[in-house]
Amino acid sequence: MAEQKDGLLAKLDEVEARFREIEKQIAEPAIASDPTRLIALSKEQGKLRAIVTKYREYKKTVAGIEEAEQILADSTADEDFKALAKEEIQELAGKRTTQLEEIANSLVMADDMGIDSVIMEIRAGTGGEEAALFARDLYNMYVRYADGHKWKIEQLGFSATEKNGFREVIFSVKGKGAWSELGYEAGGHRVQRVPETESQGRIHTSAATVAVLPEPEELDIQIAAEDVVEHVSRSSGPGGQNVNKVSSAIRLDHIPTGISVSMQDEQSQHKNRAKAWRVLRSRVYEYHQSKKRAERDSQRKSMIGSGDRSQKIRTYNYPQNRVTDHRINLSLYSLDKIMAGDMGGLIAALKDYDKQQRLKNL
Repeated sequence: MAEQKDGLLAKLDEVEARFREIEKQIAEPAIASDPTRLIALSKEQGKLRAIVTKYREYKKTVAGIEEAEQILADSTADEDFKALAKEEIQELAGKRTTQLEEIANSLVMADDMGIDSVIMEIRAGTGGEEAALFARDLYNMYVRYADGHKWKIEQLGFSATEKNGFREVIFSVKGKGAWSELGYEAGGHRVQRVPETESQGRIHTSAATVAVLPEPEELDIQIAAEDVVEHVSRSSGPGGQNVNKVSSAIRLDHIPTGISVSMQDEQSQHKNRAKAWRVLRSRVYEYHQSKKRAERDSQRKSMIGSGDRSQKIRTYNYPQNRVTDHRINLSLYSLDKIMAGDMGGLIAALKDYDKQQRLKNL
């Protein structure tokens, strides 16, 4: 515990030093006249400000305890004065513990809390039409959860089956805390139930995969135009008279990473291009972030889950009304409520587990 506290305080000293450095840089005329650098530094400063403010309050509390302890150790001090000092130590010691816990929580979760927009991609896996229906149910679950948080949903890409299942759906979720809440949903989701398509009443197992990508602002990631090859073609599939007459479908290939994005939902080439660039930025950003995470703390990544779509993270068992999250060995017998968007308890448990692991690995 002492080592963990020392590591935390050392990290907080680093954060405060960086905050002071940003203050100096922002005051420099060269940076003040460069909007791009100024905005980037101001954003970083904003993320650090709450932590630094709390840390400085914590240091004041520690200084108050040290002063009171000096009074207790002073053999010439008045006894009444010592009694007051003893009371102050008791009061401030409790405050010190609470402050440090709050700071630790803010520190390890600050990056996640700062991302207010994500792009989610749900794809049907094994299980045919039933898997597509499950993908649709997952989408509806997330939409209901987002509605409960007053987050904004925007559909970016969509491919339906004849029975109204989803082969694939891509959508953005915008709102405070979107990434810190939904980031744990990435991975393989498995369902056990009697499908709508099953006449014999047999339970089937099907799967869908979910990807959750932080949606960066253009300032957060710069993609050089020369690194992207654009392909324009005619749309295929449902779409009315416009299909196969106008070249509106867009595919973007990012050469350095090999990431490709296709978009053809809109009849407008301009709208498809704008959507494709949003998804591309998110995928490239996550590509680089995942490499950083792997280098920085592979231990925590393996504990809470990598977000790899091949990794089974959760099972939805309809006959038993049970949801099991395999990463934290948690089973909740409230599947009906969770599918209706009441995911708060499940996500809170994942966040708490993740926070504890991050604190251990500071």
